[in-house]
Amino acid sequence: MKITFLNPPQTNSKYKFLGVVAPSLGIGYMAAVLEKNGYDVDVLDASALELSYDEIGEEILKRNPDIVSISALTPTIGVALDSADKIKNVKPDTVVVLGGYHPTFEYKSVLEEPSVDIVVRGEGEYTMLELVQSIENGRDLVNVQGLAFLDESDDSLIVTPDRPIIKDLDELPFPAFHLFPMEKYRILNITTNVATIITTRGCPMQCSFCSSAALHGNHLRRRSYTNVCDEIEMRLKEENIDTIAFMDDTFTLNKKFVRDFCNEIKRRNLKFWWGCTSRVDTLDEEILQLMKDSGCITIFIGVESADQQMLEKMNKNITISKTKKAFKLARKVGIRTIASCVIGMPEDTKKSIQKTIDFVKELNPNYALYSLATPYPGTRFYNETFKKNLIQIKDWSKFTLIDPVLETIDCSSNELRSIQKKAFLKFYLRPGYLIKQASQDGMILLKTIFGIAKQLISRQTNGNTDYNKTNVNK
Repeated sequence: MKITFLNPPQTNSKYKFLGVVAPSLGIGYMAAVLEKNGYDVDVLDASALELSYDEIGEEILKRNPDIVSISALTPTIGVALDSADKIKNVKPDTVVVLGGYHPTFEYKSVLEEPSVDIVVRGEGEYTMLELVQSIENGRDLVNVQGLAFLDESDDSLIVTPDRPIIKDLDELPFPAFHLFPMEKYRILNITTNVATIITTRGCPMQCSFCSSAALHGNHLRRRSYTNVCDEIEMRLKEENIDTIAFMDDTFTLNKKFVRDFCNEIKRRNLKFWWGCTSRVDTLDEEILQLMKDSGCITIFIGVESADQQMLEKMNKNITISKTKKAFKLARKVGIRTIASCVIGMPEDTKKSIQKTIDFVKELNPNYALYSLATPYPGTRFYNETFKKNLIQIKDWSKFTLIDPVLETIDCSSNELRSIQKKAFLKFYLRPGYLIKQASQDGMILLKTIFGIAKQLISRQTNGNTDYNKTNVNK
């Protein structure tokens, strides 16, 4: 059988703020597992290649797959469904499978779309493999764990038992990045030979707004540092990679792993630049210096709020003092920081929002991201706001962290939009900041500012994203 993995066009991504277009790890792992088991697999990254729907259709006809698997996030579910429509139009006999964060939690509404045959729920590697094997051999899909689909006889919904999580991540083959258009990816709007790598799944921190924890659970599963370094060494040799973005929820959660990893990088004399995400309560000067010495140049840190009570409502479990200390230490060792905060939580006020905006400037990060509070399906935050009927916008394509979908105690959605714009402008257009940061990043800074301005000014609905079809939590 021939299987094509499709990453649909993604105009509504939080990473667009920072000019990040990177290969999909989920697709890479699923493709690798199928290849390992002898299947003919390819990847069509419509986002990186900037393909139109007609061009997607042309590619499907040319590649002639039996199965197309489409990955979707909440803001991209519309373009994923429109891509599915195009595939069915040009090749009706194709089995169309949807997976990813949004279909996992919204499988009922996704399966209302006639162009979608099957939804893969949760971690997809072995579910996809067993699904393909079952279709190939004519076996009943009801025996495949981790699926949702409609019964052919009466259109009743069938949800098979959840598939157990993959306990040993070292058993997975490395993502099949050789199938991706690697020359099309970029960071900070600079085209570079970048790879994405993940070292963990699951997160014990359980922040209320986190989709990843909702999908992977609260038990942290970690690859061995030698397995991670083996992958890096392979990519450096075979794929000419020079930059790696670690996509873990919190790369620095286990300090022993970080120490072992950094020391192994130096022992093997592996030369590359890398960045990761972190929490302020996992950083100290020793760890930061080790990271810097092994090639770390950027850390993405969740500041979230300057209001301690708001942090507690988010279940963030950090303190303002630890946040200040972490940014101070990162500056001291010379690692670039990206401060990410959330404004517009239902309990927020204009005063608390301004306090957060001022706090981010006080932290003096290299870059800042002011996200609007967005409840994603599957999270505790979504469940709470859904039940209280607090979600104002009924369009999934607006769940981007850029468009307001909630209101606060004293802020309308329009006011939140205005506050966000002003926050970005006041941070990035400070003369002193521009001079200092331009001396370090040059054109990277200008391209980043341009990308942010473009995202703030140009907001469009993309695809069929009718929120009102949701059946989750009913």
